[in-house]
Amino acid sequence: MSAHAFVLHLVRATARRENAQALLAGCGMAGEIWPAVDGRAMSSTELSACVGAHLFAPAYPFPLKTGEIGCFLSHRQIWAEIVRRDLGHALIVEDDAAIAPEPFTAALALARDHVDDLGYVQFQTRPAQGPAAVIDTNGAATLAVPRVAGLRTTAQMLSRAAAERLLRLTEAFDRPVDTFVQSHWHTGLRPAAIYPSGITDIADRLDGSTIQGGTRTPLERLGREWARMRYRRAVARAAKASAAPSRGGFA
Repeated sequence: MSAHAFVLHLVRATARRENAQALLAGCGMAGEIWPAVDGRAMSSTELSACVGAHLFAPAYPFPLKTGEIGCFLSHRQIWAEIVRRDLGHALIVEDDAAIAPEPFTAALALARDHVDDLGYVQFQTRPAQGPAAVIDTNGAATLAVPRVAGLRTTAQMLSRAAAERLLRLTEAFDRPVDTFVQSHWHTGLRPAAIYPSGITDIADRLDGSTIQGGTRTPLERLGREWARMRYRRAVARAAKASAAPSRGGFA
C-alpha cells in the first residue's frame, strides 16, 4: 500500500500559503495541500451536528471554539481519505509547522519503520513529560510511547488501521483533536512520539493561531486555569489506568 502526505492549510490564512507550499516540498513524501475546514464559516446547525457533550471520561471542561471544531473536522476528512484511498500510512502536517531537514529526515525514517505497529506517531515539538517506553532511535531522534501522550497536532504519521479507528470513534466529539488523540484509555490507541523530530511550530512568526480564544477577565482566566489543572490530573489518572498497549497495536 502507498503512502501520502497532507499539508493542512486554511484557505483564508493567506499568510501561511507560502509556508504550506514549502512544507509540501520539504516533507520527503509525495503529497498535496489539503484545504482545512473553516469553523468560522459553518452555521450553528452544522457546528452543533458534530459536537457532543461529555462523551467519555474525564469530561472536557471547556466548550469547543469554532476553530477547534474546524481543526477536528479537517483531521477527520484526512482520516477518511486515508481509508478511501487505502493508503498504508500518511503524514499530516499543519501549515504553521517548519521543517529542519536533517533531523526531520531521521525522524521520518523512524516513523515509517514503526507506524504499522504503533498506529499513530507524533512528530513532537517538545520532549515528553513523565514515564515513556523507548521503542527505537535514529541518530538523535528517539521514538517512545509516553504514558501521557503529548498535545499538538503540528505533524503526525498514522496507519490506515489507526485512521479507520479514529474515524469510527468520532462521529461526534467533545474536545479538540489533540486532546482526543491523547485519550488512549478511550481509543485503545496509544500515540507514540518522536523527539527531536525536526518539526517546530512557527504560528507566531506567521499570523498567530487560527484558533482564537477572545478576551477574558482575570477571574475567568483563573477559573480556566483551575479547570485545566483538574482536567490534567484526571488525564494522568486515566492514562495510568489505561488498558491500551504500551508498545503499540490496539486493545
